[in-house]
Amino acid sequence: MTAPAETQGDRPRLVVALGGNALLRRGEPMTAEIQRGHAGEAMAAVAELASTHDIVLTHGNGPQVGLLALQASAYPDVPPYPLDVLGAESEGMIGYVLEQELRNRLPERAAVTVLTQVVVDADDPAFDNPTKPIGPIYSEEHAARLAEERGWAIAQDGEHFRRVVASPQPVRIVELSAIRMLVDAGAIVVCTGGGGIPVTVSETGTLHGVEAVIDKDLAGELLARSLEADFLLMLTDVPAVMRDWGTARESAISRSTPAELRTMQFANGSMGPKVEAACRFVEATGGRAAIGSLEDASHIVEGKAGTLVLPDAAV
Repeated sequence: MTAPAETQGDRPRLVVALGGNALLRRGEPMTAEIQRGHAGEAMAAVAELASTHDIVLTHGNGPQVGLLALQASAYPDVPPYPLDVLGAESEGMIGYVLEQELRNRLPERAAVTVLTQVVVDADDPAFDNPTKPIGPIYSEEHAARLAEERGWAIAQDGEHFRRVVASPQPVRIVELSAIRMLVDAGAIVVCTGGGGIPVTVSETGTLHGVEAVIDKDLAGELLARSLEADFLLMLTDVPAVMRDWGTARESAISRSTPAELRTMQFANGSMGPKVEAACRFVEATGGRAAIGSLEDASHIVEGKAGTLVLPDAAV
């Protein structure tokens, strides 16, 4: 049983970024029951890590924010809610489920969800080139019809098609000081969900939400770096980063460095942002980052599974 927070002492700080599979498998119906079941499985893995680490938890929200957008557009009496508002709704919804599942497994630990705003640059070129998939998958015909009816940008995602939106770079986490206080007090903090609520800052310092979804792995890297974490762990639905993925030469990469990984090509909509986040964190802090499957979480931290990314001199 984990000791009370006030007696745990100084432990390694671990930022865990959960992929969309933490709540939903590809192609599954987006019911609350299915998502809660997966959340329970994910929090069992996180609870195991919490026995030896201070945990800060972040998560994706692509399917959920897309579903909220569909639901909002089905009610024509008011204009559809903007993506920043839908992002906040999904962050609260997912945070609630994860926080409750954590408390059920670690009743002696405080678990707290923080709705998190993340500043982006209003002039980020991503606003002119939407690439971030959100919502469910569609056939090509269905996607084309939705693009015509709703003015959506659509892109291919594997064998299917999805809505895509702008994904600007995260610059600063607005609630960072509050998150830090909670972590220092021993709480397991769920924050920066879905990459955080995207906002810009005016010349007078006021915050304004924008139509975008920030990549949750890049936001997780910013969170880990800002909190001076020791380890950034990105959990997804594949066991490791693959060299020559999709070819006969495909093989798992067990250990690598930013310099080596930057010589390879990875898919922009899936593994690419995770590899980029791992490289940024290791280059900026000299710490460690890893990518792997949710069920292998504890083994990945121990260096026995997944892909471990280390500073160039350490490999």
